Amino acid sequence: MSFDEVRIGIVSVSDRASSGVYEDKGLPALKEWMSRALLNPITFEARLIPDEQAAISAALIELVDAGCSLVLTTGGTGPALRDVTPEATLAVAHKEMPGFGEQMRQISLHFVPTAILSRQVAVIRDKCLILNLPGQPKSIAETLEGLKDADGKQIVPGIFAAVPYCIDLIGGPYFDTDDSVCKAWRPKAAIRPK
Repeated sequence: MSFDEVRIGIVSVSDRASSGVYEDKGLPALKEWMSRALLNPITFEARLIPDEQAAISAALIELVDAGCSLVLTTGGTGPALRDVTPEATLAVAHKEMPGFGEQMRQISLHFVPTAILSRQVAVIRDKCLILNLPGQPKSIAETLEGLKDADGKQIVPGIFAAVPYCIDLIGGPYFDTDDSVCKAWRPKAAIRPK
Protein backbone atom coordinates (compact mmCIF):
# COMPACT_ATOMS: atom_id res chain seq x y z
CA MET A 1 0.00 0.00 0.00
CA SER A 2 1.30 3.45 -0.81
CA PHE A 3 0.73 6.47 1.36
CA ASP A 4 0.29 10.06 0.16
CA GLU A 5 3.39 12.20 0.54
CA VAL A 6 2.80 15.06 2.96
CA ARG A 7 4.58 18.37 3.47
CA ILE A 8 4.41 19.69 7.02
CA GLY A 9 5.60 23.08 8.21
CA ILE A 10 7.06 23.23 11.71
CA VAL A 11 7.72 26.63 13.28
CA SER A 12 9.36 27.31 16.63
CA VAL A 13 8.77 30.84 17.88
CA SER A 14 11.34 32.01 20.44
CA ASP A 15 13.45 35.14 20.81
CA ARG A 16 16.11 33.33 22.83
CA ALA A 17 16.33 30.11 20.83
CA SER A 18 16.35 31.96 17.50
CA SER A 19 19.25 34.15 18.72
CA GLY A 20 21.24 31.17 20.01
CA VAL A 21 20.85 31.84 23.76
CA TYR A 22 19.63 28.27 24.21
CA GLU A 23 18.97 25.23 22.06
CA ASP A 24 15.53 25.00 20.48
CA LYS A 25 13.62 21.95 21.66
CA GLY A 26 10.35 22.69 19.82
CA LEU A 27 11.34 21.70 16.28
CA PRO A 28 12.87 18.33 17.30
CA ALA A 29 9.78 17.57 19.44
CA LEU A 30 7.38 18.33 16.58
CA LYS A 31 9.42 16.30 14.09
CA GLU A 32 9.77 13.35 16.46
CA TRP A 33 6.06 13.15 17.31
CA MET A 34 4.86 13.57 13.72
CA SER A 35 7.34 10.93 12.50
CA ARG A 36 5.91 8.46 15.06
CA ALA A 37 2.26 9.34 14.44
CA LEU A 38 2.15 9.31 10.64
CA LEU A 39 2.73 6.45 8.22
CA ASN A 40 3.04 8.88 5.30
CA PRO A 41 6.40 9.92 3.84
CA ILE A 42 6.92 13.41 5.31
CA THR A 43 8.87 16.41 4.07
CA PHE A 44 9.39 18.87 6.92
CA GLU A 45 9.79 22.59 6.30
CA ALA A 46 11.30 23.98 9.51
CA ARG A 47 11.55 27.60 10.69
CA LEU A 48 13.07 28.99 13.92
CA ILE A 49 12.02 32.60 14.32
CA PRO A 50 11.81 35.32 16.99
CA ASP A 51 8.60 36.53 18.66
CA GLU A 52 7.85 39.10 15.94
CA GLN A 53 4.27 39.14 14.68
CA ALA A 54 5.09 40.17 11.10
CA ALA A 55 7.84 37.53 10.81
CA ILE A 56 5.55 34.79 12.14
CA SER A 57 2.74 35.72 9.74
CA ALA A 58 5.22 35.86 6.83
CA ALA A 59 6.59 32.40 7.71
CA LEU A 60 3.09 30.92 7.88
CA ILE A 61 2.13 32.34 4.48
CA GLU A 62 5.42 31.13 2.99
CA LEU A 63 4.85 27.58 4.30
CA VAL A 64 1.27 27.45 3.00
CA ASP A 65 2.43 28.78 -0.39
CA ALA A 66 5.18 26.09 -0.42
CA GLY A 67 2.48 23.40 -0.37
CA CYS A 68 2.29 22.47 3.32
CA SER A 69 -1.07 20.92 4.17
CA LEU A 70 -0.34 21.19 7.90
CA VAL A 71 1.69 23.80 9.78
CA LEU A 72 2.45 23.36 13.48
CA THR A 73 3.81 26.20 15.59
CA THR A 74 5.24 25.98 19.09
CA GLY A 75 5.86 28.85 21.46
CA GLY A 76 4.60 32.40 21.90
CA THR A 77 1.05 31.57 22.99
CA GLY A 78 1.05 32.81 26.58
CA PRO A 79 0.04 36.19 28.02
CA ALA A 80 3.57 37.71 28.09
CA LEU A 81 4.10 40.93 26.17
CA ARG A 82 6.26 39.22 23.51
CA ASP A 83 3.79 36.32 22.98
CA VAL A 84 2.16 37.13 19.62
CA THR A 85 1.88 33.78 17.83
CA PRO A 86 -1.96 33.66 18.04
CA GLU A 87 -2.26 37.20 16.67
CA ALA A 88 0.14 36.37 13.82
CA THR A 89 -1.81 33.20 13.05
CA LEU A 90 -5.23 34.85 13.10
CA ALA A 91 -3.89 37.59 10.80
CA VAL A 92 -3.34 35.04 7.98
CA ALA A 93 -6.52 33.00 8.57
CA HIS A 94 -9.28 32.38 6.07
CA LYS A 95 -11.25 30.40 8.71
CA GLU A 96 -10.84 30.01 12.45
CA MET A 97 -11.16 26.53 14.02
CA PRO A 98 -11.78 27.25 17.73
CA GLY A 99 -12.36 23.64 18.81
CA PHE A 100 -8.64 22.83 18.59
CA GLY A 101 -7.60 25.54 21.07
CA GLU A 102 -10.46 24.63 23.40
CA GLN A 103 -9.40 20.97 23.44
CA MET A 104 -5.69 21.80 23.94
CA ARG A 105 -6.52 23.84 27.03
CA GLN A 106 -8.86 21.07 28.28
CA ILE A 107 -6.05 18.51 28.01
CA SER A 108 -3.45 20.77 29.63
CA LEU A 109 -5.77 21.58 32.54
CA HIS A 110 -5.35 17.94 33.62
CA PHE A 111 -1.70 18.79 34.34
CA VAL A 112 -1.45 22.48 35.28
CA PRO A 113 -3.98 25.11 36.39
CA THR A 114 -2.09 27.72 34.34
CA ALA A 115 -3.35 26.05 31.13
CA ILE A 116 -6.09 28.68 31.15
CA LEU A 117 -3.37 31.23 30.34
CA SER A 118 -2.60 29.57 27.00
CA ARG A 119 -4.02 31.21 23.89
CA GLN A 120 -3.42 28.57 21.20
CA VAL A 121 -5.54 28.99 18.08
CA ALA A 122 -6.09 26.95 14.93
CA VAL A 123 -6.94 28.31 11.50
CA ILE A 124 -7.30 27.30 7.89
CA ARG A 125 -5.51 29.19 5.15
CA ASP A 126 -6.17 27.92 1.63
CA LYS A 127 -5.75 24.10 1.82
CA CYS A 128 -3.66 24.17 5.00
CA LEU A 129 -4.50 23.68 8.67
CA ILE A 130 -2.33 25.80 10.99
CA LEU A 131 -2.17 24.79 14.67
CA ASN A 132 -0.53 26.70 17.53
CA LEU A 133 0.82 24.16 20.02
CA PRO A 134 2.25 24.68 23.52
CA GLY A 135 5.94 25.47 23.94
CA GLN A 136 7.15 22.49 25.99
CA PRO A 137 7.92 19.15 24.25
CA LYS A 138 5.98 17.19 26.91
CA SER A 139 2.93 19.45 26.43
CA ILE A 140 3.20 19.17 22.64
CA ALA A 141 2.93 15.37 22.85
CA GLU A 142 0.12 15.51 25.44
CA THR A 143 -2.07 17.86 23.40
CA LEU A 144 -1.52 16.00 20.13
CA GLU A 145 -1.91 12.51 21.59
CA GLY A 146 -4.40 13.10 24.42
CA LEU A 147 -4.51 11.35 27.78
CA LYS A 148 -4.38 7.61 28.23
CA ASP A 149 -4.80 5.50 31.34
CA ALA A 150 -2.23 2.95 32.58
CA ASP A 151 -3.61 0.37 30.11
CA GLY A 152 -3.25 2.73 27.15
CA LYS A 153 -7.01 3.37 26.89
CA GLN A 154 -7.87 6.89 25.70
CA ILE A 155 -9.32 9.05 28.50
CA VAL A 156 -9.26 12.43 26.73
CA PRO A 157 -8.82 12.56 22.94
CA GLY A 158 -5.83 14.48 21.62
CA ILE A 159 -6.36 17.09 18.96
CA PHE A 160 -4.51 15.13 16.28
CA ALA A 161 -7.34 12.56 16.08
CA ALA A 162 -9.35 15.23 14.20
CA VAL A 163 -6.52 16.60 12.04
CA PRO A 164 -6.52 14.04 9.17
CA TYR A 165 -10.25 14.39 8.50
CA CYS A 166 -10.01 18.18 8.70
CA ILE A 167 -7.28 18.06 6.06
CA ASP A 168 -9.47 15.73 3.93
CA LEU A 169 -12.28 18.30 4.09
CA ILE A 170 -10.08 21.18 2.91
CA GLY A 171 -8.66 19.24 -0.04
CA GLY A 172 -5.34 18.07 1.35
CA PRO A 173 -3.56 14.70 1.18
CA TYR A 174 -4.79 11.62 3.05
CA PHE A 175 -2.98 11.41 6.40
CA ASP A 176 -2.55 7.80 7.60
CA THR A 177 -1.84 7.51 11.32
CA ASP A 178 -0.20 4.84 13.44
CA ASP A 179 -3.16 3.90 15.65
CA SER A 180 -0.85 2.98 18.55
CA VAL A 181 0.23 6.64 18.73
CA CYS A 182 -2.95 8.44 17.72
CA LYS A 183 -5.95 6.92 15.97
CA ALA A 184 -7.43 9.31 13.41
CA TRP A 185 -11.20 9.61 13.41
CA ARG A 186 -13.07 9.73 10.11
CA PRO A 187 -16.65 8.84 9.22
CA LYS A 188 -16.80 5.36 7.65
CA ALA A 189 -17.39 6.73 4.14
CA ALA A 190 -14.16 8.78 4.35
CA ILE A 191 -11.88 5.89 5.39
CA ARG A 192 -9.59 4.49 2.70
CA PRO A 193 -9.13 0.72 2.88
CA LYS A 194 -5.65 -0.28 4.10
